[in-house]
Amino acid sequence: MARAWVKTGGADRGWPSAPQTHILGATNEPERMNRERMSRERMSRERMAYQWRSTLRLETIWRELRGVALALLMVAATTVVAWALIRYLDVRRGSPIYLIPVLLAGWHLGLVPALVAAIAGVLWSGYFFYAPFYTYFVARPAEIINLTLFMIVALVTSHLANSMKKQAELARKRENQMSDLYAFSRQLAAAPTAAEIYHAIEEHLATLVQRRVLLFGAGRTGASEFEPPEPVETAIASIQRGAALTTTVSDDTGNIWLVRRVSSRTPAFGVIAIDLGGMPAVDEIRRRVDDALADAAATLERLDVARALNEAKMRSETELLREALIGSVSHELRTPLAAILGAATVLRGSPAIAQDDRLRSLTGVVRDEAERLNNDIQNLLDATRISRHQIKPQLEWIEPADIVNSAMERRQRRLADHKVVLDMDSTLPFIYVDPVLVQQAFVQIVDNAAKYSPGGSTIDISAKRNGHDVVLSVHDRGAGLTKDEMAQLGERFFRGHRLAGTTSGSGLGLWIAKAFVGANGGRLQANSAGADQGTTVSLFLPYNADVTQPEAAPDD
Repeated sequence: MARAWVKTGGADRGWPSAPQTHILGATNEPERMNRERMSRERMSRERMAYQWRSTLRLETIWRELRGVALALLMVAATTVVAWALIRYLDVRRGSPIYLIPVLLAGWHLGLVPALVAAIAGVLWSGYFFYAPFYTYFVARPAEIINLTLFMIVALVTSHLANSMKKQAELARKRENQMSDLYAFSRQLAAAPTAAEIYHAIEEHLATLVQRRVLLFGAGRTGASEFEPPEPVETAIASIQRGAALTTTVSDDTGNIWLVRRVSSRTPAFGVIAIDLGGMPAVDEIRRRVDDALADAAATLERLDVARALNEAKMRSETELLREALIGSVSHELRTPLAAILGAATVLRGSPAIAQDDRLRSLTGVVRDEAERLNNDIQNLLDATRISRHQIKPQLEWIEPADIVNSAMERRQRRLADHKVVLDMDSTLPFIYVDPVLVQQAFVQIVDNAAKYSPGGSTIDISAKRNGHDVVLSVHDRGAGLTKDEMAQLGERFFRGHRLAGTTSGSGLGLWIAKAFVGANGGRLQANSAGADQGTTVSLFLPYNADVTQPEAAPDD
């Protein structure tokens, strides 16, 4: 009885069996529908593959027939020439003329048209140039041997011409590959970030496979311009997790995508998704892609791209951390520093401090150093804005003289120990720029001129018109620039080794000035005759002579 109870199970306990059967059927229904959908897709893909192969065969046959027709036309043209030679010049040893269409067909049309041209050429050569003439019957054994040798030569010539064409195409292809590889290696060498390295890899692989390519690398943050369909994204995520090395999926439009790792040995090279379009011959295309990606992976490994990707990623993360730290610290320091600067200025002007030379000197040092620190913090904030691409010029009309006067006023104490000579053109036009950015750039130049020139020396400040530019220049008679310093001038955090130990600075001044002037459509230029020969730094600010200038206010 116990065994019978176990066998009948729920039925002995009075549980209805029909609902249980219904639940099992509902559980298997999605799997059955999924299998049917996959079966329909497979049958559809097979039908498309058959149609594609049939179309390819028809295209191949049509191309060969067209080549044969062109080859026969060339033989016919050669026959007309041969008839003219016999008719008017009585040439009876001109059979090699029929090698010309053989060579042309082998080079331009392929092997089959070349063979047809060779056979037709042998027939017409026997007709015109071997006795008895004007008949396809050859009587003498010597003529038969000659005609046979001519046929062998024609066949060999057709094969050689076709082989030469293939070798030339192969050499051209290798030349293009080497050119692409050289350009790719240069892109990798110049790419400072992981995103740019991935972009270079994506372009290189797209060139190799001649298809639309999407590359998704480990840790890549930059999104592609084209977002892949949802089935492709699912396949990419599966391969990135290591569930598979390669797979083929179809999107909603019926296009077939090949998704696989770029390198089966190096996951850092990422996952590539190739849109094969509606081409159903996936296996053939996959073989071509595998060959191309094998070359690409070997190239990437030879160039040590994995290490370059990791280094670029670390540089990018370090740069982001540094920018965040600089921005946070700079903002936190601005408030107490402003309080110190204001307090030092008030103390220096108080009667009690003014009567004591020692205290007055000390308060002056506090104020000057606080002002210098404030300028350095402003430089750091400006550098953060530039790095984050947050410079948005607020353009308005301004006189160049206002920019010069504002810079001299802001650096009045710095210029107190120098003789300043102004050379301002009184007919300068208004310029349409952001006054704050341009004034800040010119202040950096004036500050550098005073900093790197000895006390008591002359600093020339000029504003002139040069073609379609207004040029603001500062010339000092200080440390000058060497050729190496000229080459690196304007780079971020660059400071010349000659004065780095004796003159304070962050190496950001000219870099900031260059970025601010560039945001306004201008450019910065520096010239120097050499070390200790002084430096001239100029800002070229464009103006449009065709635009109506605002009227200047009358002088008070």
